[in-house]
Amino acid sequence: MNDRRRAAEPGPATLASVHSARGGDAVHELFEARGWTDGLPITPPTPERVAAALGAALFEPAQVLGVETVRGRAITAQKAAINAVMAGCRPRDFAVVAAAVEAMCDPDFLLHGATSSTGGCAVLVIVNGPIRRELAMTGTFNVLGGADRASLAIGRALRLILRNLLGVRPGELDRSTLGHPGKLGYCLAEDEEGSPWPSLATERGAPDGSSTVTVFAAGAPRQIMNEWTTAPEAILDTIAAELRANLLHYSIWAGNHCLVLPPQLRDRFTSAGWSKADIQDYLHRNARVRRGDWERVGKAAVVTDANRDQEYGALQSPEDLLVIAAGGPAGGFAAVIPPWFGNKSRAVTAGVGFCLEC
Repeated sequence: MNDRRRAAEPGPATLASVHSARGGDAVHELFEARGWTDGLPITPPTPERVAAALGAALFEPAQVLGVETVRGRAITAQKAAINAVMAGCRPRDFAVVAAAVEAMCDPDFLLHGATSSTGGCAVLVIVNGPIRRELAMTGTFNVLGGADRASLAIGRALRLILRNLLGVRPGELDRSTLGHPGKLGYCLAEDEEGSPWPSLATERGAPDGSSTVTVFAAGAPRQIMNEWTTAPEAILDTIAAELRANLLHYSIWAGNHCLVLPPQLRDRFTSAGWSKADIQDYLHRNARVRRGDWERVGKAAVVTDANRDQEYGALQSPEDLLVIAAGGPAGGFAAVIPPWFGNKSRAVTAGVGFCLEC
């Protein structure tokens, strides 16, 4: 178990209070009246269900999964499990939820900024390793649209944890101007079996055979299509155009981006002998704009003669691009998922049931 998950003395700050209601409708009405739901129906978090989730992941109720550092709010295993049950998680799903909480609380993720900003990002969760098969996570058809029960429930659990344990509610701490549908739940599994490339977890230092989650403060997915070529460079030129569009239309600052590559386009790269590293390097070199380009998209007010030739890349380094092999088998599609605000928040990876950094 991760040494960074600390034990805490039971008390009002760590253990949950108990409420009573008769029947599922009454439970939902009670929780909705208290502001504890996202508006969708919940699974009543009975003591038995919460205990089953904790037991499956080998957690004590008062164990601290992480602390939101700005306000010093601790997230205990019991309170996280309550929200996971509410979201529809099964007991065996909770280990992934707990690892995602740990990753979100890493200072590099900048949890407070990402969840309170007007920019309206969501927490994207990427799952790797054997746990995907144990939870029947598919990583193929409709991968960004709720491909399986675990993806839907885990993504929603993270959102309910933010809402109920950190006060990230619309109009309260959540100051999103628009937000996007990923804020209801944003989780996918990498299709490791369908890809010849190393998984995201392997690239980020996870031992062989281990399970991990990676969290990323992410904008909405931006789908691209190129079915008219087999040349890797031409396909990547289409993807680079989308990365440049985000630099021009949203934020000019570089940071992590996620590229979800389904099999049809993925096969074009592998047939040509291209690796994930080749894709990362090409886009690092080509997904760039100049400050002066902002003039043609209505932002001339921030362009001067002194800065118009200054160059901005979408990626600070090739490794900033998270290349995910996932999606259904047919269609020349891919998805670019941009960051919340450049490098202010960094993608963080945590082990499921083990310490990745120990």
